[in-house]
Amino acid sequence: MDFTHTEDRRMISDSLRRYLADQYGIEHRNQAAYEAPFHDASKWAELAELGILGALVTEDQGGFGGHGFDIAVVFEELGRGLCPEPMLGNLLALRLYAALGQSDRVDAIVAGTARAALAVHETDAFVDLDEISIEANGSGDSVTLTGRKSVVYGGNSADHILVVAKNASGLGLYEIAPGDADVMGYAMIDGGGAAEVILENTKATTLSENARGIIEAALDAGRLALCAEAVGIMDVLRDTVKDYLLQRQQFGRPIALFQALQHRLVDFSIEIEQARSIVILAASKLGAEDRALHIARAKNLIGRAGKLVAEEAIQMHGGIGMTWEYGASHYAKRLIMIDAQLGDTEDQLRTSMELAAA
Repeated sequence: MDFTHTEDRRMISDSLRRYLADQYGIEHRNQAAYEAPFHDASKWAELAELGILGALVTEDQGGFGGHGFDIAVVFEELGRGLCPEPMLGNLLALRLYAALGQSDRVDAIVAGTARAALAVHETDAFVDLDEISIEANGSGDSVTLTGRKSVVYGGNSADHILVVAKNASGLGLYEIAPGDADVMGYAMIDGGGAAEVILENTKATTLSENARGIIEAALDAGRLALCAEAVGIMDVLRDTVKDYLLQRQQFGRPIALFQALQHRLVDFSIEIEQARSIVILAASKLGAEDRALHIARAKNLIGRAGKLVAEEAIQMHGGIGMTWEYGASHYAKRLIMIDAQLGDTEDQLRTSMELAAA
């Protein structure tokens, strides 16, 4: 199989990398990521102008990409730039709107004139959709929702929120206006925005009464995106560690000449290449029947590799690696956080074992 990127993907990758390097330096990133709205709205509009959001959905759905490798290319560069824009939440919503033929919503998000988020998690339902407790009361255009959705990525700045809730047919997908609910936004520990969404007889529009399949597919697309983002972060950390070892001197010579440190650098470089390989495989399987198995395996390996790379990067830097002013600390923190999103290492191991045995 030829894994060489198409010309369009190379253009998106190059354009996004240059843009983030020029416009989203680490100081600006840290200022935007931790102060409401926890991203830079002007930069979001510019990313839309670059066509980044259009790369997340297929041409017949209003974009020009939408395949596994398109998502991977975009999010790997977002990882390199440590970008806190609410891309994950909008990816999840875009995939669902596109699957349901909601072209108006897709067009608005792709153009950057609207933002959306998916409210799926609950305090007792972070991975297993069967544990979702919120129920939709009523039917058709007369539906209300009551309950709480937790850690809604990008929900703090969303114009539309999609809510997953139970109904007589299974799992339905409903749209609410943020103004009709109590949306409590906050910055995550690694920066970027999320929200708690409190629903109290909140009016909702029914998009689908039986949406489990497309919800699972959207979540898998999100997991693939996180895996690709992690690879981009790992690449930066490896390069940062290498540069530091070459510059830092001890006993009159660069510490990069110390064999023990060379071995550690090689060991976690091997982990990064293994992570890259499994992301390539997962991206190639996004539209396949065994999609969920390969993405669960990728997310599991990424979680384990990410922890090793983050720990090694901090330890090999010494004390400076923990400081706020030094970029490596923020990259390492984001890398650890990725494991916790959309199912951590243990969750994905259990999922992959269940799918392999089925």
